[in-house]
Amino acid sequence: MFKDSLLTGQRILVTGGGSGLGREFSEAFAALGAEVHICGRRGSVLEKTAVEIVEKTGGQIFAHTVDIRDAGAVDKMIDGIWHESGPLTGLVNNAAGQIMSPTNKLSTRGFDAVAATVFNGTYYTTHSVGRRWIDEGLKGNVIS
Repeated sequence: MFKDSLLTGQRILVTGGGSGLGREFSEAFAALGAEVHICGRRGSVLEKTAVEIVEKTGGQIFAHTVDIRDAGAVDKMIDGIWHESGPLTGLVNNAAGQIMSPTNKLSTRGFDAVAATVFNGTYYTTHSVGRRWIDEGLKGNVIS
């Protein structure tokens, strides 16, 4: 449906890119020519995903182990991408926390863990990328 080179020249970060929808996004972006960066807490999952996507698409994919609930760690990761690969052109805020529990049994600690990933992690990542775009006069796209 799309030209194989549709996303050539694009550099996209996908949070939670090692599994589920994040993995699917990452594979599609790589197949369309983007340089893809995936991040998440489980390094072994990310590395396995990166290898499989490269084998399947021939694309460029880089794995970054980070907990997006940690603002400093997020900023360090984004800084590393910027200096090693160049500015991102896109960000997909896909990471989410899930706790398999009926609502009436979900603890406040469980809710806090989910909220920290979904709300805080999304903000930390968007803020870190967005302020660099603004400071450098660049345009970019965010999907959350």
